[in-house]
Amino acid sequence: MTTFEQTLLREVATLPESRQADVLAYVRFLKISLPNEEKIRDDFKEALKNAHATAKKYNITQEDIDAEIRAVWEGK
Repeated sequence: MTTFEQTLLREVATLPESRQADVLAYVRFLKISLPNEEKIRDDFKEALKNAHATAKKYNITQEDIDAEIRAVWEGK
């Protein structure tokens, strides 16, 4: 067990039981709210694949995209 884990356990042990339940609920909340990096990576790959398919369908070139980006940067 790491020093951090030991410290955390000592701190939690000094709390009233009702507050210990709050700590557990918060830790569980943190665990479920962590981003799933694999899902994010897969979602990005799928979005990129869809973007390439859309560009191909409408005959949009990389030069078209670059020109559009430049226009936005220049405020046109």
